[in-house]
Amino acid sequence: MRTLLRRKMAAWILKRQGADRFPVSLGRRRLYILPTRAGLGFGLLLLCMLVGALNYGNSLALLVTCLLAGVALVAMYQCHRNLLGLELAAAATSPAFAGERGLLSVTLVNGSALDRFRLEIDASGARAAAADLPRFCTCRLELEVPAPRRGLIRLDRLRVATTHPFGLFRAWTWVHAPLALTVFPRPRGRRPVPPYAAAERGRAQARGADEDEWRGLRAFREGDSPRQVDWKAYARGAPLLVKEYAASGSQRRVFGFDDLPGLETEARLEQLARWIVDAEARGDSYGLVLLGTRLPAQRGPEHYRRALTALALHGIAP
Repeated sequence: MRTLLRRKMAAWILKRQGADRFPVSLGRRRLYILPTRAGLGFGLLLLCMLVGALNYGNSLALLVTCLLAGVALVAMYQCHRNLLGLELAAAATSPAFAGERGLLSVTLVNGSALDRFRLEIDASGARAAAADLPRFCTCRLELEVPAPRRGLIRLDRLRVATTHPFGLFRAWTWVHAPLALTVFPRPRGRRPVPPYAAAERGRAQARGADEDEWRGLRAFREGDSPRQVDWKAYARGAPLLVKEYAASGSQRRVFGFDDLPGLETEARLEQLARWIVDAEARGDSYGLVLLGTRLPAQRGPEHYRRALTALALHGIAP
């Protein structure tokens, strides 16, 4: 019954507010506020104090009761104002391997002259994150999302809430901006890497073993040779960067789904992920052949992510 009521309430809120697009500014019509358990207990205490003060004609007790009731009303106003006008500038997800935790990053902007305290953000299945946001400041909250299996984890809505001050009331709102977290297959398997094509072997030998290919720059690490440091960039004010080269004879491989007979689908995807992770670490160029997907042999962060995403979405309806 509780689950059914939550679904009905979520559908009503979505119909009332509609879908959101970033940036999202929190107005009055989309904010909800109710007393917390502590607030209900505080209200019951005030009721008992009021009855006792009236019963015994104790003016001092009646005064204290009225003062505490005024504090509760001010706390309700402050709790509502703590969210009013807050802006959610952007939200993005970072992919993860199965069995790990992905990240959901939400950027908050406080464009008012009021400090905001104890702002909480959570999503279905994600750990809540909280932060204080000073006036005219921006902050980014990162929520950890469990990723038990490969595929897509859909985060249909975010909840922004606060219990400041005193925790007597909770003000919250829902942001319906569908997000999806991509979960790559867990890289594991012991099958040997398939040999690369003879044509690619001939090209590597024709270029010569002494020729190197430029790969890029990376941060300086202890033990790197000073000859590899990019001193020109350092003279322009950049940090210490080291030039990286890859041997021209680096191998080009094509990993195919059909190269792993005798394994189930998930085991094949995990083995392909293992090959891709190892090839990227070695600096090899690699391609991928799946049912309906073919990636040419390349390398680099974009190609690496594109190949793992193809494995993550294999067999999943769009």
